Amino acid sequence: MGYQGKLQFVGHTDKGMLRPNNEDAILTDLDIGLVIVADGMGGYQAGEIASAMAIEIIQGFIKSGLQEARKKHGVSDSGYSHESMLLRSAITRANEVIHDTAKSQPQCEGMGTTLVSAMFYNNRISIAHAGDSRVYRLRHGFFEQITTDHSLLQELVVRGFYTMEEARRSLNKNLVTRALGIEPRVEVDLMEDVALPGDIYLFCSDGLHDMVLEPDIHLTVDTFSNDLETAAQQLVKLANDNGGRDNISVVLAKPLSVFDEGKQGFFERITDWFR
Repeated sequence: MGYQGKLQFVGHTDKGMLRPNNEDAILTDLDIGLVIVADGMGGYQAGEIASAMAIEIIQGFIKSGLQEARKKHGVSDSGYSHESMLLRSAITRANEVIHDTAKSQPQCEGMGTTLVSAMFYNNRISIAHAGDSRVYRLRHGFFEQITTDHSLLQELVVRGFYTMEEARRSLNKNLVTRALGIEPRVEVDLMEDVALPGDIYLFCSDGLHDMVLEPDIHLTVDTFSNDLETAAQQLVKLANDNGGRDNISVVLAKPLSVFDEGKQGFFERITDWFR
């Protein structure tokens, strides 16, 4: 089943003001409730190859496995939903293919991609990411980053070497500690959330959050919360107006109504607690 009329997805990607080409790739698929933002890196146009491979492999893997995952009830042995585990497996497979390609094709040597992805299903969302592409959530006016960057700078902030303000001014903010394709295996962070009607989830590459202050991102999403197309366009414009030093990718996702596949579980029973 698709989610037309129950979810809204809007995505924009732009090469920015300085880069000669766009190594980001985005995907929105309302048929399976899938969102992906991939920020490619490495070599001449190899970043474009890595990000494009990532979204193609993940989308195909999930399409082939989703029906089986939805037949299963409860949660997996890991404690996560079967949909979350399918998403993680899809990313793991993408990492393997990108890594093998980088090793076997000289023109692709060193390529990789950061990635943030999400699946909406059964009134919830599963989010998986590796790298410094982010997810923010706007709920009842409260805006927050709900993923944690996998970057050297974030690790230094956690260890107390930098404050968040000092980190923002640092020149080393783009040194990521995780990405698809760099190693034979990648550690993928998973999280699950109840997705409420009216929530807005923002998925973005560092080309947005490095160039636009979080309060300005919040103001833009909040101001245009009923017009996601304009919100996405304005976010890209803000990043470019502030210098556009990198490729910029933005996807906004908004649950419009309750959406479930007939499963009854813990998350469905507690949805009303968050209204």
